[in-house]
Amino acid sequence: MESLSNKKKVLEQKPLNLAERLYLPAIGKGMAITFSHLFKKTATVRYPEVEREFSTNFRGMHSLKRDEQGRERCTACGLCALSCPAEAITMIAAERKNEEKHLYREEKYAATYEINMLRCIFCGLCEEACPKEAIYLDGPIVPADYLRKDFIYGKDKLVEAPLEMKK
Repeated sequence: MESLSNKKKVLEQKPLNLAERLYLPAIGKGMAITFSHLFKKTATVRYPEVEREFSTNFRGMHSLKRDEQGRERCTACGLCALSCPAEAITMIAAERKNEEKHLYREEKYAATYEINMLRCIFCGLCEEACPKEAIYLDGPIVPADYLRKDFIYGKDKLVEAPLEMKK
């Protein structure tokens, strides 16, 4: 069958010498690459014995922050859940009672706040959308586990510990 462009490509094959037939140059190049890797710095970090350094803009596990009086900042506005592209955040809002004024800042608070860490893509949009600066991605690496239900983090894992009042 003739080509459509009528252009022919002529290949010239030169005969191989004895060293090339025994693959000596190829073996030499391969060994040179192998030996050069022996003296390079390893890319493997031996976790957990050695912890690697993270950049300043590292996004770790979520944390729900408290204000100066130790009250939760989250007002259950739902903007973090709306801005999440993976739909990993779910919350149920509730009204604050009079005896709970020391726990929550506003009249409305998140009775349940859950993040499915298997769905989360750590984009940081929830952090940017929050008008009360209640959620941050400043925690450690999300630990490994075996069960899917253990990756749904509630307020028990997300809310930071209250600050100790100084007297």
